[in-house]
Amino acid sequence: MKKYLGITTVKVFIFDLLFTVVGTALVGFGLSIFTVPNDIAPGGVSGLATALAFVTPIRVSVWTLLMNVPLMIAAWRRLGPRAIFYTLLATLLLSAFIEIGTRYLPIYTSNVLVASLLGGVATGLGMGTLFVRGISTGGTDLLALILKKLLPNVPTGTLLMFVDVTVVGIATLIFRDFDVAIYSSITIYVCSKVIDTITQGVDYAKVIYTVTQHGDQVVRALNEQTDRGSTLIPAVGGYTGEEKQIVMTITRRSVVAQTLRIIRMTDPKAFTFVMDSTEVHGEGFRAD
Repeated sequence: MKKYLGITTVKVFIFDLLFTVVGTALVGFGLSIFTVPNDIAPGGVSGLATALAFVTPIRVSVWTLLMNVPLMIAAWRRLGPRAIFYTLLATLLLSAFIEIGTRYLPIYTSNVLVASLLGGVATGLGMGTLFVRGISTGGTDLLALILKKLLPNVPTGTLLMFVDVTVVGIATLIFRDFDVAIYSSITIYVCSKVIDTITQGVDYAKVIYTVTQHGDQVVRALNEQTDRGSTLIPAVGGYTGEEKQIVMTITRRSVVAQTLRIIRMTDPKAFTFVMDSTEVHGEGFRAD
C-alpha cells in the first residue's frame, strides 16, 4: 500500500510539474508575442507590469517578478506548503518565459484586435491548464486573498474584477490611449471564457425541468426517444392546488432542442425551464 501511495504521489508530482511548465509557457509566450508588443494590459500583475515597463527601463518579466514576490510574502500564511511551492515555481517560470519570448520569439503587431483575441486565447489556455491542477501564478489571485482579509463581505469575483478594472484604468492613463482599455477588455473577456471552457468542460450540460400533469407520458417519451433518463417528482400547483409532477432530465447542450421538442409534443401545456449545469457526475457524463 505504501508503495502504491508512493508511486501515485510521484505521478501527481510529475503531472503538476508538467502542467506548471506548460501553463506558464503558454501565459508567458501569449504575453510576450501578442499583448505586450501591442500595449495591451490584460489585467492583473501582468497588465500592470506591461504598463510600468512602458514608462521605465525595467522589462515586463522583471516587473512581473518584482510584484509577485511581495504579494506571495504577504499571503504566505494563507497558503499551504504545496501552494507556496507551486506558486513560487510558477512565478519564476512565468517571468522566465516572458523574457524568453521577448528575446527569441517573433512578435505579432499586424492587427491589434487579432492580437487581443489570440493573447486572450493563449493566456486563457495557460491559466486554465494551471487551474485544473489547482496551481496559481500568483499575482491577482494572491492580491484577492489579501483584499479578502480586509474586505471579507465582498465576493472574490468582485475583488478580482475591481483589480482588473483598476489595472486597465492605470494602463489607459499611462499609454494615453483609450483603445488600450478596449483591447485589454477583449483580452480579459476571451481569457476568462477559455479558462471556463477548460476548467468546466466544453460541452456544458443542461438541466430541464418540466411541470406537467402527464409526467408518466413525458418520462416514457424521453426514455424511448433519447439516451437520457429522467426523474419524476410529485408536486402540487401553488395557485390551483392541483396535483402535478415535475420531470427532471439532464442532457447535453447539443440535444436540448430535440429534448424540448419531445416534451412539447407529449404535453403542449407543460411548463418547462432550462438551467445550466457545469458539472455532472455519473453514467453518461463525467466519471468520478
